[in-house]
Amino acid sequence: MFVRMSDGHEVFVREYEPTIIKGHVHILHGMAEHSARYDEFAQFLQEAGYYVTLHDHRGHGETAERNGTYGYFAEEAGFHRVVIDAHEVIEAVRKNKELPPLQLIGHSMGSFIARRYIQQYEVANVILVGTGAMSPLHQVGTIVAKALAKQQGKAEPSPLLNELSFGGFNKKIKNPRTEYDWICCNEKAVDAYIADAQCGFIATNQFYADLTEGILTISQPREMMKIPVTLPVLLISGSEDAVGENGKGVMKVGQQMADAGVETVCVHLVEGMRHEIMNEENRMSTYRIMLRWLQRYE
Repeated sequence: MFVRMSDGHEVFVREYEPTIIKGHVHILHGMAEHSARYDEFAQFLQEAGYYVTLHDHRGHGETAERNGTYGYFAEEAGFHRVVIDAHEVIEAVRKNKELPPLQLIGHSMGSFIARRYIQQYEVANVILVGTGAMSPLHQVGTIVAKALAKQQGKAEPSPLLNELSFGGFNKKIKNPRTEYDWICCNEKAVDAYIADAQCGFIATNQFYADLTEGILTISQPREMMKIPVTLPVLLISGSEDAVGENGKGVMKVGQQMADAGVETVCVHLVEGMRHEIMNEENRMSTYRIMLRWLQRYE
């Protein structure tokens, strides 16, 4: 179904409702992909009694097909806008329903959106999958992206920024089979990603300006301090995930949250796995780890 946002943009939403609802989980997908890729995981949670909702961010999936451009959030303040979208979608799916407190899961770009969400809105529990720490590259990227948006146009796809963002991810993989081997050890999942017309597109200049600016914002100590100290946070990533610097960046984010006073911060690295741990061959083990975390806070 589509839900109309406060600015008129229509966002595509998926729902998985069990017979008896034990909890409500909303999932935020990553960059250059879409919510349908989480169907197996959503069904797994649904069978465990969770009402699961997801949506396609602006510039992604069915939302882009209906009323947008792939890899483009908004004319300005795009990262802020997609965080608002998440809140408005969640409010819409919870309206007129008696549901348990919200539990939030964000993967990759979705984890950055989730990190901003928990700085601004109330949730009972959060799982951050495949997240990463701020780096000098994000600071440089913001400057370059804004310059390119001004010179070439905000909605112009940016092969340069795409290369700067992802070009190095495959370098540590010995004899890579494809340019997307960094996302997963599971070759079938990589091939499915490549074959999916709604995945792997080159994002626009303004998208990169919005995303890098968003990462810089959520990483500021004053913004970290806005996370409720009692919020349980699970950071889970592959130990070979380039986005999380093979675990180093994930640990850094966890430490930053702990330094900001968050009392329950757990970091779990899935040994030998890459970026999309929910698509690896051993994904059922990862599913069960995440389910146990959710069940602790029903």
